Amino acid sequence: MAAISTRGVTRDFKAGQQTITVLHGIDLDIRAGELTYLVGESGSGKTTLISIMCGILWPTQGEVKVFGTDIYSLTDTNLVEFRLQNIGFIFQQYNLIPSIDAASNAAVPLIAQGMDRLEARERAVAMMEKLNIGDQVDKLPNQLSGGQQQRVAISRALVHEPRLVVCDEPTAALDAGSGRRVMDLLRDVAVAEDRACIIVTHDNRVFDLADRILVLEDGKITHDGTDMPEDH
Repeated sequence: MAAISTRGVTRDFKAGQQTITVLHGIDLDIRAGELTYLVGESGSGKTTLISIMCGILWPTQGEVKVFGTDIYSLTDTNLVEFRLQNIGFIFQQYNLIPSIDAASNAAVPLIAQGMDRLEARERAVAMMEKLNIGDQVDKLPNQLSGGQQQRVAISRALVHEPRLVVCDEPTAALDAGSGRRVMDLLRDVAVAEDRACIIVTHDNRVFDLADRILVLEDGKITHDGTDMPEDH
């Protein structure tokens, strides 16, 4: 079974009286047990595609299945529940809650699932320690550097052990060493028969860690291989 399967996925946006098509009939299978990179120029549709893959943005047309579930046939309530149980999303803008500390931010998915707050916080702290920010657990987001905020966001995405992890530029604000540690942790999540990880990245420092690299150009997949094409 594919972790993600898309068939005929298109996405249109309105710009005044004009309709702009960002994705053009994407047919794609993301396999479980692999670390998949999605690469492309700014404006090629990468963030739109991963947002559709994880149930945040509805496609204009097409079908999306995540571990066999047609997510856009679900009710809004069931879709929220499905995302909570199965998907971890690392946003490019982090989206941390400014009024609570770092560990509480990382614990949000567990608390939303109904876990006791103390236990949830303990698990969040353990995840933050794996990302070398265990000494930042009590700080508010505005007391953290950009790289530290990003690692809190990564902790939040991984803490509930989702089957699918979707990341938008997870190493953008990190130095080379921290970026490798994050990617190694994401690889640990992905390399399992029942899990998958797809990452939007421009970071050529970590291209060697990918099992599969997809190139998106003008809303179409133009390359699918184990390496970057020579013209990129």
